[in-house]
Amino acid sequence: MYCDAFNCTPNNLLLRYAIAFWETGLSRLEVGPGVKFHLIDRITSLEPGKKLVCYKNLTMAEEYLFDHFPGFPVMPGVLMLETLVQAGAWLLRLSEDFRQSMIVLRDARNVKYGTFMDPGNRMEVKVELLERTETGATFKGSGSKNGQSTVNARFTVAAYNLCDSNPGLADGAQRDEALIKGLRLRAGLIWTAKPALG
Repeated sequence: MYCDAFNCTPNNLLLRYAIAFWETGLSRLEVGPGVKFHLIDRITSLEPGKKLVCYKNLTMAEEYLFDHFPGFPVMPGVLMLETLVQAGAWLLRLSEDFRQSMIVLRDARNVKYGTFMDPGNRMEVKVELLERTETGATFKGSGSKNGQSTVNARFTVAAYNLCDSNPGLADGAQRDEALIKGLRLRAGLIWTAKPALG
């Protein structure tokens, strides 16, 4: 494996990711555009089917900070909420061996924002699975910076495969397979306790 030859450690994740894509022959076009903002930098703890703890490092390199707000850059509230949603999605994926290719926000309730999330800080994120159904899941999530609350919410996601949600989609199963393959690669980068490059 090329990753072994190049000594790809968690400290050299970009090289590891590029090599994994090259080895599998998976292109950006095959995976599709996916989420523009990958907001989870590292998963630190996982209790399958129950809880996930992770973090998001906020840096000035993130383009949206130039407009939000000039002279006072802070992470937009909607992206703080999206960070919770992505954490919940990773909890489902890692707990259920990537059973479904699509996990999207359906509903958010009791969203409360606290202190501003500014560059140079880390948002610690915790999500807890409250209920799982065949078509989705409900979570309780929270984010904090230096012990101060940044965001809290209760939210529901829809979870499905493209081929199931749209049987008329000719290549739905292949799209699902490509999406799941890309997600497994990404999981191998952010959750190193269990290699997921498969």
